[in-house]
Amino acid sequence: MASTSSNASGGTGPDSRSGNGASLRSARQGIPEATVARLPVYLRALISMQERGIVTVSSEELAVSAGVNSAKLRKDFSYLGSYGTRGVGYEVSFLVYQISRELGLTQDWAVAIVGIGNLGHALANYGGFASRGFRVAALFDADPALTGSVVAGVRVRHTDELEAAIRALRISIFVIATPAPAAQAVADRLVAAGITSILNFAPVVLNVPEGVDVRKVDLSIELQILAFHEQRKGGHALPQAGNVKSDGSRGASTSATAGSDTGPRAGAGSAAAPAAAHTAGRSLDASLIDTGIPS
Repeated sequence: MASTSSNASGGTGPDSRSGNGASLRSARQGIPEATVARLPVYLRALISMQERGIVTVSSEELAVSAGVNSAKLRKDFSYLGSYGTRGVGYEVSFLVYQISRELGLTQDWAVAIVGIGNLGHALANYGGFASRGFRVAALFDADPALTGSVVAGVRVRHTDELEAAIRALRISIFVIATPAPAAQAVADRLVAAGITSILNFAPVVLNVPEGVDVRKVDLSIELQILAFHEQRKGGHALPQAGNVKSDGSRGASTSATAGSDTGPRAGAGSAAAPAAAHTAGRSLDASLIDTGIPS
């Protein structure tokens, strides 16, 4: 399985700014993975403040903007060696510098995208990469019809060129946006070529060796989680098997309700079991749900 490192990449050496902690310490002491996951959220909020001309910010104000509690924020910043100034707060521009450096965003990262379908095309055209230190250096697709076409100013290469392009362009991070059946084979080639950082948009779980970091982005799963919460807002619960009549109206609870030990049991020759299965199938057909996880 993929390994995840608690150390965000970034510069080392003493911090020259006084009053903001002794140093940037993650390379030496380690930052918890949960903190690393929140650093980009803090950075986004801070950049927005910087663009609005805000010079200093309190932990409470920044916590609200980032959607966390202020105690957690102060704990996270303590891993960076940044403690703010009592009565003043944090200097926005310096926090932007600290977090960017800790995340490795002060470097130029060459990124490549494999799979230039609708999603890959959209990712290639996303302007947020360049502003965050990520340069789309190469695009790849297995379709010969796409080879040589230009997307977002970058020529699409055939996937046969993967290994050679990795060496020539010094690509560090790959984005996989292929269909699910092709994703594992692509990942295997990338790992064999020395790639250790993969962002996976394909709806499949990739198996990679220890030392390779894979971040999974599955839009269908995120939508299903939202649907889960949406149907429960206002008390909208799923209908129970046996509690829904054939016309869709609710009826009295019967022995067909899952987990019930009361009432007559449905056995051989009983119509209760087929009826319950029929009504349950009418209310929710599990085969229609695409979890994004291979069976």
